[in-house]
Amino acid sequence: MQNDSLLARLHRRSEVIFGLAATTSFLLYLHRYTWNLVRPELETEYNLSNTQLEALGSAFFFPYALGQIPGGILCDLFGPHIFLVVIIIAWSALLPLHGLVGSFTGLLAVRGGFGLFQAGCYPALSQVTRAWFPMRRRTQIQGWIASAFGRGGGAMASIIMGSFLMGYLELHWLTSLWILSAAGIIFALIFLVLFRNSPPVPVDGDTKTQISDSSRSQTNEPSPQAPRVLPFRIALKNRSYVILLFQQFLNAGSDVVFALILGSYFRSLGVEKGAELGILISLPLWGGALGGIFGGYANDWAINRFSSRRWSRSTVAGIGLGTGGALVISAVAYSDPRTVALGLMIARFFADWNQPTVWGTCTDLGGRYSATVFGMVNMCGNMGAFLTPFAVGVLLDYYSTIEMINGTEVRTTNYVPAFILCGGMMLTAAAGWLFVDCTRKIVPETDLA
Repeated sequence: MQNDSLLARLHRRSEVIFGLAATTSFLLYLHRYTWNLVRPELETEYNLSNTQLEALGSAFFFPYALGQIPGGILCDLFGPHIFLVVIIIAWSALLPLHGLVGSFTGLLAVRGGFGLFQAGCYPALSQVTRAWFPMRRRTQIQGWIASAFGRGGGAMASIIMGSFLMGYLELHWLTSLWILSAAGIIFALIFLVLFRNSPPVPVDGDTKTQISDSSRSQTNEPSPQAPRVLPFRIALKNRSYVILLFQQFLNAGSDVVFALILGSYFRSLGVEKGAELGILISLPLWGGALGGIFGGYANDWAINRFSSRRWSRSTVAGIGLGTGGALVISAVAYSDPRTVALGLMIARFFADWNQPTVWGTCTDLGGRYSATVFGMVNMCGNMGAFLTPFAVGVLLDYYSTIEMINGTEVRTTNYVPAFILCGGMMLTAAAGWLFVDCTRKIVPETDLA
């Protein structure tokens, strides 16, 4: 009876942890994807070129990339609780500063600080899923947290800020940022009170027989013989891990067309500010949210059905990402904004099968070092996201024309080449999955005994 009671409490607590982790992922993307609406406003107010605007986009990704490994190490050593509370408050407080600084240099600093404090969130959440959810359904949980709620937060950014706050309520864009900032700080305080780093017993194996030994928690403390920090020299000798790093560089780099220029792209197709713009921007992200859910379930189904964790993960990610890349290139061949949005939505549905697969592969390869392993993967991804906007910005300026209309310079930009570039990056990343073997742990468990 006592064991059953503890099991019930453990189940209820895991539901709370899932809700907190999912909301954290939602908030991360909600705040980040406000850039799709902030970018056009800054372009108008400061008369910035595409190269300058994409430099501001990159200013987020460079410190975001650099913060991944330190964040992962901190979480592996001490747990994600206080770490997540601090960074949520910090990035929420920086959000409205996008509209308060009066110079390009100031904007660069705000974007950099915003990126730095969002770094480490997903490495921490990967550790949360490893600690709180059993392996047999972990990728499903990771799909919901990373894709459904992450992409969902990105999709809702344009609806909440663009369609509701700026459209329906007719609030200024800076006022809208203040409201979203306050919501983030309030959530961080709730997280502080309710979150726990680990359950009272390990979640894998026969839980009922483990309850009596409740002192054995699913902490991340290594054995006395094991290094406390992931041995990076050994990690970089793992071929599958190196290829995973490379494919994530390309995949996350290609994502910048969705994170940075969708608002400007749809406005170039004739969509005005307001409800319609917010909805069209959100559609590709909703496709990604649904694709991430499907990808998580597809991973676990394939692993259980075919008993090959290696090929189940590679097949799901490779087929999805390759199909998504081809559809991105196809979608932007049209000029009707609704058709383009629907095509990009379908493309993201397939492409985001990749996202929970990456999470699952990191926990497979990393074991107790999974936060650091994920941090390195996310760092490489965001180095791609940092560098790609420079190429995109130059490409957009190359395909821009300026003409005088009624004495005013008007810039017209062709965004299609940028999407073709990023679609090609997705196709190359998909091919990389053929060479990733998630069963080859970076540090074998026998070396940690």
